Amino acid sequence: MDAVSAEVHDVVGIGFGPSNLSLAVALEELGQGRTEQPISAVFFERQETFGWHRNMLLPSTTMQISFLKDLATFRNPTSKYSFVSYLHSAGRLARFVNNQDFFPTRKEFHQYLEWVASNFRDQVNFAHEVVSVRPAAGATGPMDHLEVEVRRLSDRSVRVVRTRNVVVSTGLAARMPDGIARGERVWHSSEFLTRFATVDQASLKSVVVVGAGQSAAEITRFFHDSLPHAQVYAVIPSYGYALADDTPFANQVFDPTAVDDYYFGTDTTRQAFWDYHKNTNYSVVDDDVIRDLYRRTYEEDVHGTSRLHFLNLTRVSAVEPAGARTRVSLTHGDIKELDVDACVFATGYHAMDPAGLLGDFDEQFLRDARGAHQVARDYRLVAATPNTPGRVYLQGGTEHTHGLTSSLLSNLAVRSGEIADSILGFRLIEEELELPAAEPEAVGNLG
Repeated sequence: MDAVSAEVHDVVGIGFGPSNLSLAVALEELGQGRTEQPISAVFFERQETFGWHRNMLLPSTTMQISFLKDLATFRNPTSKYSFVSYLHSAGRLARFVNNQDFFPTRKEFHQYLEWVASNFRDQVNFAHEVVSVRPAAGATGPMDHLEVEVRRLSDRSVRVVRTRNVVVSTGLAARMPDGIARGERVWHSSEFLTRFATVDQASLKSVVVVGAGQSAAEITRFFHDSLPHAQVYAVIPSYGYALADDTPFANQVFDPTAVDDYYFGTDTTRQAFWDYHKNTNYSVVDDDVIRDLYRRTYEEDVHGTSRLHFLNLTRVSAVEPAGARTRVSLTHGDIKELDVDACVFATGYHAMDPAGLLGDFDEQFLRDARGAHQVARDYRLVAATPNTPGRVYLQGGTEHTHGLTSSLLSNLAVRSGEIADSILGFRLIEEELELPAAEPEAVGNLG
């Protein structure tokens, strides 16, 4: 029998990236003085240490959002966990201001996230994966607790943790084109720097990057800088990279108030969001990166030494081994096949789906006519009956209900605050009811 924790936590967070890190901050700040007992929260993360898109921390790449859209500022401008507080702690506040730039490098923002995460080490179990979420035996109502089955990756031991609220934030799953699998020299952008570090760079004499978004453009530029001896090919399905719309009016789609406009809007309104504003984030590239790449290929043309090639209106139809190299089959254009030493697919991600974790429990939550989960305004899965035990919240996978910011950092602080507020509200109800703690089947260690 799996060991079962004696304690019933207020929150179990699945995943500990920026979303659930922001939730930990919100629970601490919003919970102060609002409940009789401190909020009990524990988080489980597959990675061995905190990390956020480490494989895309390319040199000199910058954030695409303002530093003010950090883990807390939009919810609490006086938070000790703000990016400004981090800069002050690091002794760089004045120097950062002298940059006169709203957009820190991706590396510095990652350092900020690590700095905040270090304050919550006692709540996080790294190198752990959540296997399943289920109602406790005999659970018959919304105030009953859930059981979260957790596996320690080091020894594969399993235990069960009890909670009344689960917040799922497992991130996005890498997406490859149909029929194409990752391999030794076929990579997804999510694993790029790790894979790149394992190969002899001198052996990379010809490389190809597939995709039309920011990651594809950044990797193309990185290859061009890092491999001065190599031919670099960029396969783009459109006529060229599309410009990201980051103008002030368009950026209002990422404001916290825009979530209500989307959530309570009509089907026509929601469709208009995507039709008019998908170019703020999806398959688009920042202006400075586009201009830099175009300038490079133009200068090469002037000097007659072209090694940066853009294959526009082209798609990859197949990838297969070709001796020690990789053969990439292409549709459209003059080049039909490329034999390369590495192929990188910057082809995006699948949206987060909690169904795998919930298993049979997923049947107790409603779905819409398209088969997507129904999600309440507070990011809580809508239960099929009033007697469904516990509560399950989503940090991601809610683009269909809450709009474009659901998988982005832009609304992180406010979204986490809304989830924390909802959890605290239910906690106050439970305190008024003075619910007794359930008896555990067995007692295990959370270590």
